[in-house]
Amino acid sequence: MHKPDKHIRIIISGGGTGGHIFPALSIADELKTKFSADILFVGAEGRMEMEKVPQAGYPIKGLPVKGFSRKSMLRNFEVLTKLMKSLRMARRIIKEYQPDVVVGVGGYASGPVLWQANRLGIPTLIQEQNSYAGITNKLLAKKANKICVAYEGMHRYFPAEKIENLGNPIRPAVVNVNQYSTPAARDFWRLNTDKKTVLVVGGSLGAGTINTSLEKALSQLNQNKQVQWIWQCGKYYYDGLQRRIGQQLADHIKLMPFISEMNQAYAAADVIISRAGAGTLSELSVVGKPVVLVPSPNVAEDHQTKNAMALVEKDAALWIPDNEAVEKLVPEVLNLLKDSDKQGKLASSVKKLAKPNAATEIAKRVMNLINK
Repeated sequence: MHKPDKHIRIIISGGGTGGHIFPALSIADELKTKFSADILFVGAEGRMEMEKVPQAGYPIKGLPVKGFSRKSMLRNFEVLTKLMKSLRMARRIIKEYQPDVVVGVGGYASGPVLWQANRLGIPTLIQEQNSYAGITNKLLAKKANKICVAYEGMHRYFPAEKIENLGNPIRPAVVNVNQYSTPAARDFWRLNTDKKTVLVVGGSLGAGTINTSLEKALSQLNQNKQVQWIWQCGKYYYDGLQRRIGQQLADHIKLMPFISEMNQAYAAADVIISRAGAGTLSELSVVGKPVVLVPSPNVAEDHQTKNAMALVEKDAALWIPDNEAVEKLVPEVLNLLKDSDKQGKLASSVKKLAKPNAATEIAKRVMNLINK
């Protein structure tokens, strides 16, 4: 066991998107509150983690690491130079901080940090959020001590004896979403407490295709007063939508750039439209509502489609390809709202995939590596 006089030190590395950062923060919170660990984050300069991690109260150091370009070989010379510098910086950070364990959550920065931790003999744990493993994690997996995943079949990418399927950490507010009553949540949004309600979420930045699908069908949405809409369009798209259709929106359509009260939004919904990021799907399984997925095509290795299919194959979601959404999304959702049997089956299937205690379980595995 760990000596009581030595404070536990842990480095958590990675980021780039909310899908990497928010699970990392959930794990950090568990390690800090349950095990009194000191946490240092290492991220990539200029990426989202450099803002979000300090906001959550944790220190972070940035590396100049960047992703490789498929278009410009000249740019890749700069990428290689920054990678070498990042490896040197990561080694220095580890030697100065002296962590007991290093956790990688994916994203550019996790590569140099876990690589150097492995070389220095420090135990490492990888948390892979997606159903399709990225190249960095596949390379790091050979030396990692433990790999925590959120989908079945990950032995295709990682050594089977290191894998444990614990799910993706999700926000505490979402874990408790079922404490909220649907009528009260609809009242919170100033909607009719008895009418069918659709929640539209395209991620914090929004999803252009989903927004276009609703905008093109606006006259139909306005006229159908039996269905209400909570529409998070994303900060990037809000001003343009407000300018084009803001004056035309009926009272039963609530357009907003961002929803901070996601628990109230999930509780209000009968059906949810969403992209298929790994963290979002983990939240949706805990929420346990019927969902129609429109995977983003603009992500590495098309992993959102692979994430979506992991649910679709278990009858836990419906999906529409991005290039068919403008034509098919709204009709599909309206048909689903009329089919209570289908809604029930989807909700029942998606709930079976829920792992609400993922952050706690992953934190325990981190501590097990130290205690070994």
